[in-house]
Amino acid sequence: MAQISLSQIQKRYGNVEVLRNIDLTIADGEFVVLVGPSGCGKSTLLRTIAGLELASSGDIRIGSRLMNQVAPKDRDISMVFQSYALYPHLTVARNMGFSLEVQKRPKAEIDAAVQRAAEILSLTHLLDRRPKELSGGQRQRVAMGRAIVRQPQVFLFDEPLSNLDAQLRGQMRVEIKKLHQQLSNTIVYVTHDQVEAMTLADRIVVLNHGVIQQVGTPLELYDTPANKFVASFIGSPPMNFINGRVQRSDRGACVEVNTRLVLPLGERDGIAAGKEVIYGIRPENITLCDLADEGALPLQVSLVEPTGLSELIHGTLHGIPLMIYSTLRSGAQAGDTIGIALDVTRVQLFDADSQIRL
Repeated sequence: MAQISLSQIQKRYGNVEVLRNIDLTIADGEFVVLVGPSGCGKSTLLRTIAGLELASSGDIRIGSRLMNQVAPKDRDISMVFQSYALYPHLTVARNMGFSLEVQKRPKAEIDAAVQRAAEILSLTHLLDRRPKELSGGQRQRVAMGRAIVRQPQVFLFDEPLSNLDAQLRGQMRVEIKKLHQQLSNTIVYVTHDQVEAMTLADRIVVLNHGVIQQVGTPLELYDTPANKFVASFIGSPPMNFINGRVQRSDRGACVEVNTRLVLPLGERDGIAAGKEVIYGIRPENITLCDLADEGALPLQVSLVEPTGLSELIHGTLHGIPLMIYSTLRSGAQAGDTIGIALDVTRVQLFDADSQIRL
């Protein structure tokens, strides 16, 4: 196990800057998830830590050792890729122990390491099978077992679950979290799936265009996003955003969207009247109410997505698109007008120009 320290990491391909001034410290034994949209630089950053890509500038340390010129095989890391990359002609046991065979370790040592990893991942009954006889989830566990037997300081995961169906992804998230609890190794995990990030991470690093937007625990990013991008990327379904202008009266602050729509804001200090803002509210912070209730807003329903446990209601509020997440069965249908109420204590305001949270 070891701490990872990244200092002013930059990566360029010609004139294209993929990573820009990345400063990040990952604690010994921490599970950190790099998340962001396609092309944001998260896989490049992971590959740079692994040594598969060389940084254009900056320093990478694992523990106290500077890794800038150290070959990937000498960095004491194990990597699990999106592709399982198993040898089809070898058994599960030999796939898992192959790296130790290459190092010419004693057979008893290899067998013990394979057995230990198999027990952790519930693969003991599959050790004599070949990859073609395994399910997708079992193959991914074998790939993880191959990484475990090396007993590295650091595990690197590059979107390992993206080839699996939804149910298997859920199961494998549990397996990976249990693995971390048992081994306590430092893990850096790349995904574009914010649900994976929220459920797995001790801390999340949100990247966009090669720049770190925010680093924090899942709930810190969810409750106090640094900017509109983080707020839009963390949370499923995503936050609603409405452009408007702050107004003040004896009844408190509000945001004027258009001549027909004024959104409540509650007590907000330090934001001047007339300021252009983006009003953000998550779908689960909007509740259904009677249209006759004081302060109720009329939502014109355009689509209802039932899941059994909940409903996602799409509609427009005086022409402004809005989504509501409700655990109630509203009975609403497309074309209905329903009453909604906004929880002003959970509203996020963002500067209209910089998009930084106010």
